[in-house]
Amino acid sequence: SSPSAAGQKRARNDATGNKVTVVLGAQWGDEGKGKVVDLLATEADIICRCQGGNNAGHTVVVDGKEYDFHLLPSGIINTKGISLIGNGVVIHLPGLFEEGDKNEKKGLKGWEKRLIVSDRAHLVFDFHQVVDGLQETERQAQEGKNIGTTKKGIGPAYSSKASRIGLRVCDLLGDFNDFSTRFKNLVHNYQSMYPSLTVDVDDQLKKLKDFAERLRPMVRDGVYYMYEALHGPPKKILVEGANAALLDIDFGTYPFVTSSNCTVGGVCTGLGIPPLNIGDVFGVSKAYTTRVGIGAFPTEQLNAVGELLQTRGHEVGVTTGRKRRCGWLDLVILRYAHMINGFTAIALTKLDILDVLDEIKVGVAYKLSGKRIPHFPANMDILHKVEVEYETFPGWKTDTSAARKWNDLPAKAQSYIRFIENHIGVPIKWVGVGKSRECMIQMF
Repeated sequence: SSPSAAGQKRARNDATGNKVTVVLGAQWGDEGKGKVVDLLATEADIICRCQGGNNAGHTVVVDGKEYDFHLLPSGIINTKGISLIGNGVVIHLPGLFEEGDKNEKKGLKGWEKRLIVSDRAHLVFDFHQVVDGLQETERQAQEGKNIGTTKKGIGPAYSSKASRIGLRVCDLLGDFNDFSTRFKNLVHNYQSMYPSLTVDVDDQLKKLKDFAERLRPMVRDGVYYMYEALHGPPKKILVEGANAALLDIDFGTYPFVTSSNCTVGGVCTGLGIPPLNIGDVFGVSKAYTTRVGIGAFPTEQLNAVGELLQTRGHEVGVTTGRKRRCGWLDLVILRYAHMINGFTAIALTKLDILDVLDEIKVGVAYKLSGKRIPHFPANMDILHKVEVEYETFPGWKTDTSAARKWNDLPAKAQSYIRFIENHIGVPIKWVGVGKSRECMIQMF
């Protein structure tokens, strides 16, 4: 819009444009982000993914149907919205189309017409997935432990990207001869590192050529698309984070992390938008803590409590089918996630899983040789050594799954929630007490 009079300075807010709402995991993943996104996606015009790949696993239940999403933004269910896969995402094309087709059989119609893919996104190839498996085996042999990756090729694809040898969507859609040469070079590159790696290059290229044509109608310049969306008429834009704060390549429990930034900075770099256009940042946390794979987990309960949380919470990975490790809510990690992300509000999920407990503990601080430490340790050896200081609450011993508003919750559950809120210093906007859409109590 042009300034109303010559030489008059344009109002700042007019220049800002629309703001995006961000939903991020505040723990080690599997917090129920899909449900929060699903709730907000019904209103959204554009739903974006900005990092990760099909190592994410989001389950969304609509009208009794369960959809599983890995690479598609879970907002793809919204027939009125556009779903966007940003440049920061690494895309395994066979996985993308298989996922779309599988969900289509469950009733997801017209998803290909609602999907936009950034031409700057990097590609994950089948051999990246093979290499992922080989690296895990190698780690197991050398260090006696692996990272516990999903073996979806995400790490190797981001490695190719950082090594400047990766191939992008725009390369696949350009001159195919040129692409083929670069693909062959990439394969040779990996074969020199992993002599046991065999790749049927011709077969791969044939498949990729077919995928290219199916993908072509969906591809746009993501930066330009987002710019137009932010500066056009008012729009509700939602960004769905994958993985979580403690799995972030920079801020997570390295090396037991994913290979992208799953904190708020990943939104700007993964979509090509300025920080000024970031609005609400919603953190999602369970009412307890879970972790999949290995790595430090201070509040882990290797006892009957942990077992109860695992069985009652059906804590099994959507992507891997692995049993998740369970423990008490850890407010040290939530405060740390808030320091990095600046949450404007929090969604607390799966409160109902705690319904049967006599007492409930919450980790409030870490101690090293008896002294509280004010920060979350970067060093894993130190994190393994910390002693957790707990606050203990009486259980409410009441079924909360039918609660639909704040006043339906038992007083003891209310004080548990208020304690969390006050300790982190972030308001809790939603409390989840079950699987379906109706089970998210909105507080304000």
